[in-house]
Amino acid sequence: MIDILVPELPESVADASVAVWHKEVGDFVERDEVLVEIETDKVVLEVPASESGILQEIAEEQGATVLSKQLLGKLEAAETAPEIPEAKSEKDVQVADASPSVRRLMHEKDIAAQDINGSGKGGVITRDDVEQYRKVQNQQATAPQVDIVAAVAARSDKRVPMTRLRKRVAERLLAAKNSTAMLTTFNEVNMQPIMALRQKYQEIFEKKHGIRLGFMSFYVKAVTEALKRYPEMNAAIDGDDIVYHNFFDISIAVATPRGLVTPVLRDTDSLTLAEIEKEIRSLAVKGKDAKLTVDEMTGGNFTITNGGVFGSLLSTPIINPPQAAILGMHKIQDRPMAVAGKVEILPMMYLALSYDHRLIDGKESVHFLVTIKELLEDPARLLLDI
Repeated sequence: MIDILVPELPESVADASVAVWHKEVGDFVERDEVLVEIETDKVVLEVPASESGILQEIAEEQGATVLSKQLLGKLEAAETAPEIPEAKSEKDVQVADASPSVRRLMHEKDIAAQDINGSGKGGVITRDDVEQYRKVQNQQATAPQVDIVAAVAARSDKRVPMTRLRKRVAERLLAAKNSTAMLTTFNEVNMQPIMALRQKYQEIFEKKHGIRLGFMSFYVKAVTEALKRYPEMNAAIDGDDIVYHNFFDISIAVATPRGLVTPVLRDTDSLTLAEIEKEIRSLAVKGKDAKLTVDEMTGGNFTITNGGVFGSLLSTPIINPPQAAILGMHKIQDRPMAVAGKVEILPMMYLALSYDHRLIDGKESVHFLVTIKELLEDPARLLLDI
């Protein structure tokens, strides 16, 4: 018998919960096939079968809280699935004792013996039993039909437990509101230069690097450069100390079916635009498929969230503790703008920077956001470092 155990949880994760069993007791499972998913407050861990076999026992049901190396169930090794005897159809089941005329009547009316309780001696089915069964069936068929689904849906509630990830997100958001002096400053950026650059080099870029040139790589590059100039934005409060980070790890907010997650791009100052695009795509796919690891979710000195992909025009993002700030990008929308005394239609985007006022003064926050604006409106600055 093979024990199915909870994987070794990271030190930062105290416990986990059983999210879903993909197999039931008695099911055959191939080697490396996922048996059960374990959910922590950061990621979802898959527990595969170490050998092919039959699931004999489930020790911890869905929703149970478990610890590292705790027993989840037992698997009996087997090379192939057991043969299941073919179920007999209703017509193969022997009809209880009944007269030939009753049997003929049941056959004509397509009535199975299992549907009728014989009232005769020894359970014999009589003609009266068949007629009574037909009478009940006819009454049910002619009764007024009620749309149960619509009736219930009109005035009903559905209660489901929160996932550990959703609970953790809720706790962190509430903690951010209650434990930081959060303010938000706004600006807007003309995205025409970047859009023109993408249009000009998109085909060449994709042919060389195997990935499309998006907007996020420009955002990440601009934020990284601005963090170099304003170290307070790349810092965190630890008790009575301020911790200034001399590296640039940027969290990217990703919406997944299980909730909001913030995987981390490491050392963004050393990544090219193509490398950033590839990393973002990889993290987004892993997030959607619940494949993100704890290491990929841990850390991050600054967060970028892009509500514009969902159509958001303006928002006030919430800080991701212990980080000191978060930048919100929004929908790019054509708007009339005054340029050199004339009205022009330009693709504009609002920027929103939420920051912890305990660490960052208003002057630094505004200058930081203006720097990002200038870098995005003139992408050549990113190459020239000016």
